Amino acid sequence: FEAMGDQIVASKHLKDFKPQELSNTVWAYATVEVSHPKLFEAVANHIVQSDCFNQFVPQALSNTLWAYATMGIMDKQLYSSFVPAAAKLVGAFNNQGLSNIAWVYAVADVDAPALFNGFYINACVEKNDGFKIEYLRQLYQWHLWQTKEKSNAGLPQDFRDSCYEAFISEDPRVSKLQDDVVSQLSSIGLNPKEEVLMSSGYRIDAIVEVNGKTIGIEVDGPSHFIGKSRSPLGSTILKRRQVPAIDGIELVSVPYWEWDKLGKSRTKKQEYLRKLLGLAEGS
Repeated sequence: FEAMGDQIVASKHLKDFKPQELSNTVWAYATVEVSHPKLFEAVANHIVQSDCFNQFVPQALSNTLWAYATMGIMDKQLYSSFVPAAAKLVGAFNNQGLSNIAWVYAVADVDAPALFNGFYINACVEKNDGFKIEYLRQLYQWHLWQTKEKSNAGLPQDFRDSCYEAFISEDPRVSKLQDDVVSQLSSIGLNPKEEVLMSSGYRIDAIVEVNGKTIGIEVDGPSHFIGKSRSPLGSTILKRRQVPAIDGIELVSVPYWEWDKLGKSRTKKQEYLRKLLGLAEGS
């Protein structure tokens, strides 16, 4: 994938790619989580400069934007430029397309009232029986973004409730890494609460009280990042933004590679957590 991406960028033949081919390319890289910033930048620049937005069919458009958001690429110009074309296609999107588009703009935090209006909401409601659980979860995150972060209209109450139930339905999976972090939090006297369901609907790996302040701790394993890189996925970026904004708590991360560097030393792990949480030595 790396070599293929290098070749596409170096050949400068993107002008020969049709919109479907552009979409397939970035979608493939995002699906297997292979980071290639130069390729994504080149494709985005080509799309914007060639002004080919209206040539994308619904699936190609949603897949293209999904790829950029999934890879955590915050190209505001690309997302904004796609809004008019996406708005024209709302009635043609299938369930996956509707939910993907919503999730994309929530991740990118690009307000798009011309796209997300009564017509879009009605399209979702009309298709509500066809949304898979993962699509309902995406729509719930969009609803949070619209109503809690942007003060815009969201989903009707009944549909919102269905999305919320889907969002909180996934059983938490506690990793050995998380167990170790929580154990060390307990060792420094913080009495952490695990897998806390917040009012937003998000679950936080651990919650502690530090000097009268509530702090959420996310134990970020490899699945929170793009492939083998240290760049967060769009889903990780979204959670890191929405929890502080909606639940009003500070959220800190314990990335797996930082924890792994500490080896088996309980002393180093406890020192790491004290520093992360702003605790004085020995407190």
